[in-house]
Amino acid sequence: MRLLLVEDDDHVAAALSAVLARHGFAVTHARNGEEALQAVLPTAQGERPSFGVILLDLGLPDQDGYQVCGRIRKLTITPVIMVTARADVRSRIHGLNLGADDYVVKPYDTGELLARIHAVSRRSTGPEETAPGGSAGSGSLLRLGSVTIELPTRRVSVDGESVALTRKEFDLLALLAQRPGVVFRREQIISEVWHTSWEGTGRTLEVHVASLRSKLRMPALIETVRGVGYRLVAPAS
Repeated sequence: MRLLLVEDDDHVAAALSAVLARHGFAVTHARNGEEALQAVLPTAQGERPSFGVILLDLGLPDQDGYQVCGRIRKLTITPVIMVTARADVRSRIHGLNLGADDYVVKPYDTGELLARIHAVSRRSTGPEETAPGGSAGSGSLLRLGSVTIELPTRRVSVDGESVALTRKEFDLLALLAQRPGVVFRREQIISEVWHTSWEGTGRTLEVHVASLRSKLRMPALIETVRGVGYRLVAPAS
């Protein structure tokens, strides 16, 4: 897999590139936001770079990392993992809202980073992919009160107003929405949405749930079942 590493510290980049190379990754190194944006632009022949994952450090010298993430997301659907020392939930939600697929906080364990890279790269890309668990035998359109979920087009709207979700946010919402009221265990959600059993993904799940509640402006839509997992509470029509 080709990986785009956006990191301004050459020593950190060299050490990480060596580790990634030992695990089968071909690494392209961008030292700032502008180099990162140029790396994902189509070539003169119209071909797009085939990166499997973009590893984006937020502490860049020329541009704010969040801004770079937003611009990258407009150029490519390649999964983006943000790397930052900002550990608060608000910063994570902001990154996810801009289109990041995952978030790693410094200092991180190399094994954790590799697991997250593999987790985000395992999913298929593109609007044609179906929601986790299949195409929902009950139909391709789910209505839950004011919330409408279109499975084939991966579109979500609230009161007719479109809501932009990341892939994982949509996958999570679609999974819960196909069985309203049913409690999904955390392990089950992680397995079906992130395609991994790695326990470290749990924190990412919490951040995605918080982001969904914020974007849909319906904090009570996804209920936390303490010690078990989550369920979707269908709003009144």
